[in-house]
Amino acid sequence: MKVDLYRQVAVITGAARGIGQAIALALASNGARVVLADIDESAAADAAAQIPSAISIKLDVSSEEDINACISNIGNALGRVDILVNNAGISVKNRVTADRFPTSDWDAVMAVDLRGVFLASRAAAASMVKQGSGRIVNVASVAGLVPLRLQCAYTSAKAGVVSLTRSMAIELAQNGVAINCVAPGSTLTAMTEKVFYGKDGSMAEHAQRLIDHIPAGRVGTVEEVAQAVLFFCDPEASYITGQVLCVDGGWTAGGFFRDF
Repeated sequence: MKVDLYRQVAVITGAARGIGQAIALALASNGARVVLADIDESAAADAAAQIPSAISIKLDVSSEEDINACISNIGNALGRVDILVNNAGISVKNRVTADRFPTSDWDAVMAVDLRGVFLASRAAAASMVKQGSGRIVNVASVAGLVPLRLQCAYTSAKAGVVSLTRSMAIELAQNGVAINCVAPGSTLTAMTEKVFYGKDGSMAEHAQRLIDHIPAGRVGTVEEVAQAVLFFCDPEASYITGQVLCVDGGWTAGGFFRDF
């Protein structure tokens, strides 16, 4: 997919690897000046070095001070912020029912996966409203649409991202700011390969069961998620806002009922 993002400044959080890195590459390949923001400063710099004209910045999305300084510094250095992709997110190893889920894990997930999206969106939106244009794309998850067992914090945070996307979209549409959401399903990344899809993955025995419930019969790629983000960033998609695009091989269309 090719779109015209020439001279647009795009900030991608959680961009050091995986989906975030793929998004940065897709936007840059279509003319955007990309900023790779990540709490892992070294990995972000390494990823940025592979993309012409890209720059990297250390960012903790759970810190209001960090977020405000990041958006302000990018605006000062590059003149504007046209695109924000909220990709940074975490999950926790505790896979237990809600009655036993640790408060500390709940707070950690919410701080990054929901509060971080709000803080970054608020900071970028303030700049976008002043310039009369902008795109915010939030990376949620199918777990925000169909709750998953033993992941109460993650599913709640991602559901919150979906709702935040819609509420901000209807508030800021009149200011020329379009806000949408991409909801990936099972996606092959270094992390999911380590846990599920690699032959030595810690939960490899569950991988085929997951794939069996995906109508497409396979997991997605980070590049496929990046293309969905790129679509929402297209200047020609200016009338599309408040929407959620699932990139899940048909899972939310009913794949989880495949055996019935």
